[in-house]
Amino acid sequence: MNLVSLRIITADVARLVEFYEKATGAAAAWATEDFAEIRTAGATLAIASTRTVPLFAPGSARPADNRSVIIEFLVDDVDRVRGNLTAFVSDFVTEPTTMPWGNRSLLFRDPDGNLVNFFTPVTPAAAAKFA
Repeated sequence: MNLVSLRIITADVARLVEFYEKATGAAAAWATEDFAEIRTAGATLAIASTRTVPLFAPGSARPADNRSVIIEFLVDDVDRVRGNLTAFVSDFVTEPTTMPWGNRSLLFRDPDGNLVNFFTPVTPAAAAKFA
């Protein structure tokens, strides 16, 4: 088994896609106006319209209702990247902080309120996990 994608359901696909394109520097691949993907080397972030929910199961997902998942991106230098985000991120949850497990993390929310973590391994043990 291989985790390949996470999907965010949103009422405004274009707005969320634009946000993640700016945050990641990756261009979205659009399948339809209701579905786009931000592809990275490790996984894909899919962004889909509420109109796609009934294709799976009506009422099974609600936009802007996540309070348990953190979407995480490995970045080269979280402190440097922090400066690039100020132009379009309005909700920083924490400033770059070194966590007990060796990652330096920056938490912020996307326009739908989903938590996003940009992190950089800063200890040898943490860096070894991503070598």
